[in-house]
Amino acid sequence: MPKQTIRDINWQGKRALVRVDFNVPQDENGVITDDARIQAALPTLNYLLEKGASLVLMSHLGRPKGGPDPKYSMRPIAEHLGTLLGRPVQFVGEVVGSEAEAVARALQPGDVLVIENTRFDSRETKNNPEMAAQLAKLGDVFVNDAFGSAHRAHASTAGVTDYLPGVAGFLMQKELDYLGGALDNPQRPFVAILGGAKVSDKIAVIENLLTKVDAILIGGGMANTFLAAQGYATGKSLIEEEAIDTARKLLAKGEDCIHLPVDLVAADAFAADAAHKTVAVDAIPEGWIALDIGPATIAHFANRLAGAKTVIWNGPMGVFEMPAFAAGTVAIAEILASLPNAVTVIGGGDSAAAVRQAGLDGKISHVSTGGGASLEFLEGQVLPGVAVLADLK
Repeated sequence: MPKQTIRDINWQGKRALVRVDFNVPQDENGVITDDARIQAALPTLNYLLEKGASLVLMSHLGRPKGGPDPKYSMRPIAEHLGTLLGRPVQFVGEVVGSEAEAVARALQPGDVLVIENTRFDSRETKNNPEMAAQLAKLGDVFVNDAFGSAHRAHASTAGVTDYLPGVAGFLMQKELDYLGGALDNPQRPFVAILGGAKVSDKIAVIENLLTKVDAILIGGGMANTFLAAQGYATGKSLIEEEAIDTARKLLAKGEDCIHLPVDLVAADAFAADAAHKTVAVDAIPEGWIALDIGPATIAHFANRLAGAKTVIWNGPMGVFEMPAFAAGTVAIAEILASLPNAVTVIGGGDSAAAVRQAGLDGKISHVSTGGGASLEFLEGQVLPGVAVLADLK
């Protein structure tokens, strides 16, 4: 069911309580190293401000253990956001409580407030009703623009809608349009590319996609388990022994759909400077590790992608953080960036990072901001943070 968005609300004089995903990486000095998630929220925030709203922004950051931790404070994020918005951004050092409520009540149209890391309150992840009610006191209408957290039923993503009407922000709507459109009404041929380390993370995705796509291309560490299921010796490559039987069943079910590597880049150690060479899938030296797809596989995958009109990609083709084993992932990104008239969707996480690292994100139709959320969406699950938003009438 389509959801109401911020365009469906008269914002003049209202406080927008916005759940954003500002869980951005920082260095040891607290300097933000990648602000892509903050940048992605700007269209929503600027629209609300233009329409006469004041903003109360909430997000989690990192994984604080059991309570407040200065390392994960939202204060530096608030300061950076002020620079991007070109206006002052207030900050309160609590998640809920009298100070946050007082500052929120005093907001005037155009004012912006960031509250402290929602996970500093242990009730957040339990979707505690009392905390949700306290959060609701900070705004008049709830806006969920945090697709990356929409698969979590937390107080700030779902529970708050028990007390406030909820609508989608532009980023949330864009995610639903691209991912939902790809799954529900794709232009064909429709090809899925799956990588990353573990088959177990993608079993439900593969089973769902087998009913929808024309081809599934599998690379990354998860391909090793499929190769093992076919009887190949894989050296010391990452294998999920407990998933081999499942991989075998998926191959049988998708024999005309699933495509595996035909060659690999293998190394004598898991290290950036390890000795490495390209080998056929049946020729991995004993004790060596497969760390990337090889050139013949890149060519094979390119042939399957030629003419594709819809492509979803989740998970790198190798250990792209190491330059020697990044060629497969970069090649796939370049192929997708060059596809004419195709809808290309990157499902967040490492594959999104790889596309940005290659400088190709501007040539992709949509780069998702949610790794785990996009995976669950691709599995066909209903995301809690989406389900609670008001339906479009």
